[in-house]
Amino acid sequence: MDTKLLMEQLIGGFGYLLLAPLLGGLLAGFDRIVTARMQSRKGPPLFQPFYDVLKLFEKRGTVVNRFQNLYMLCFLIFIIVTGLIFFTGGNLLLTIFALTVASVFLILGAFSTNSPYSTIGADRELLQVMAYEPMVLIAAMGMYLITRSFNVRDIIAWQMPLVYCLPLIFIGFVFILTIKLRKSPFDLSSSHHGHQEIVKGITTEFSGSSLALFEIAHWYENILLLGIVYLFFAAFHPAIAIGLTLVTYIFEIFIDNAFARLTWRFTVKSSWLVAGVLGGVNLVAAAYLLF
Repeated sequence: MDTKLLMEQLIGGFGYLLLAPLLGGLLAGFDRIVTARMQSRKGPPLFQPFYDVLKLFEKRGTVVNRFQNLYMLCFLIFIIVTGLIFFTGGNLLLTIFALTVASVFLILGAFSTNSPYSTIGADRELLQVMAYEPMVLIAAMGMYLITRSFNVRDIIAWQMPLVYCLPLIFIGFVFILTIKLRKSPFDLSSSHHGHQEIVKGITTEFSGSSLALFEIAHWYENILLLGIVYLFFAAFHPAIAIGLTLVTYIFEIFIDNAFARLTWRFTVKSSWLVAGVLGGVNLVAAAYLLF
């Protein structure tokens, strides 16, 4: 193996492993501050998410089922594995499939508790997976159609910004990104807004260290998702690409605070409609222009 490529993979892998929870936690703190400003509040300090997770590790967890913590640990592990595949320049399709497996472990953990509230949260999480998966796969197909490769390193090296070639697919991906980031109006299975929850959806029966693992996994996942957004801007200067990625995240925060939660029926129908119309039209147009 080429030494330079090996070094890039090691830097990308260890960078994600070590920096993703730090950056993810800072993003969560930034999210809370921006949300508070939009609601005319001061909000918590930037490092509040880290304080919350540390407090969760100090608390004694209540175990309803002997498998639930194992499933939560597997959820975290597969999220990390997914990010390692992506940030070492691996296969984008494999990244998507591994991310889906991580979601399956989270759903299994919720189902294993036999709690009616947790079960409803797990059912809604399944519906969310059904809603966003088509658009995620179409985004990967679009990137392959342009670059002729599913490898992340080849997609990043492409000379033209993919957002120019795949504008409708980018809009569709931003639409379903709201689901993956667990933000309104599509935060069906769980929400970070306390006033929206009588009980905590899919994480109702998780507490203490297992709930802390969920938060850390969410930080890892958010960085991975923003990494996929970065692919659309990768041909720009890195500073510009990172800036546009952050603008996309801030836009998601705005949407989160501007809309109330919608029904699961609307979530699934609208996501499939966006995938079919925006994704389908962009794929056909790109194929026509290329061939």
